[in-house]
Amino acid sequence: MMNRFVLMAKLLLFMAALTSCNSEKKEAAGQADSVTTVSKSPASTRKTIVFFGNSLTAAYGLDDPSKGFAGLIQKRIDSLGLNYKVINAGVSGETTSGGNSRIDWLLKQPLDVFVLELGGNDGLRGIPVSETKKNLQAILDKVHAKYPDAKLVLAGMQIPPNMGQKYASEFKAVYAEIAKANNLTLIPFLLEGVGGESKLNLPDGIHPTEEGHKILAENVWVRIKDLL
Repeated sequence: MMNRFVLMAKLLLFMAALTSCNSEKKEAAGQADSVTTVSKSPASTRKTIVFFGNSLTAAYGLDDPSKGFAGLIQKRIDSLGLNYKVINAGVSGETTSGGNSRIDWLLKQPLDVFVLELGGNDGLRGIPVSETKKNLQAILDKVHAKYPDAKLVLAGMQIPPNMGQKYASEFKAVYAEIAKANNLTLIPFLLEGVGGESKLNLPDGIHPTEEGHKILAENVWVRIKDLL
C-alpha cells in the first residue's frame, strides 16, 4: 500500500511539471521547430511526421531537443533508411485548448503522420474531461479535414487521483474512446516505465532524462513503426 502511495505521489509531481513550464520562456505561439537530422533523401521527397504536444514532446530540460523522444524517433528512422522527417511541434505548458488554437498555423505545411500528445496539463488543472475530449477531437478533425490521407496517432496520458478517482478514471478512458471512435493508432500510456521513476527524471524529479526519453521513444516506436 505504501509503495502504491509513493508511486502516485511521484506521478503527481511529474504531472505538475507539465504546467510548471508556463513560467519558463515559451516558444512563440504557433512556432514549430524541426528536429535537425541527417538524411540521404532529398528534402522535397521526404514524408513528414509531426509530433504535436507539450513539454514532453519539446524535450524540456535537455540540452538538445534532438535527445528527446521525437528526435530519437528521427534517428531510428534514419538508421533504417526510411524516407521520413520529424517535425517537433512541442510547446511547454500547452493545453488541449492551446493546441486547438495553434493547429491551424501548423497545418500550413504538409504532413503524412500526425502524433497528438496533449491533455496532461488539462488533467492537472482539473479541466472538465468533456472539454479535453472536445479539444482533442477538434484537433484531429482539423488535421483530417486538411490531410485526409494522413495517419493519426494519439498518445495516451494518465493522472493521479488528486482530482478524485472518478475524474482520473474518466480522463484515462478518454484516449481509448477517441482512438476507437476515429479508428486511429493509440499509444496507451506515453510515460509507461518512466513516470514516477526518479532515476529516469532530471534533478527536478519531474522531466525525463535522456534515458527516460529513450523509453518514451520505444513506447512510441512500437506503435508507429507499422505506419511508416
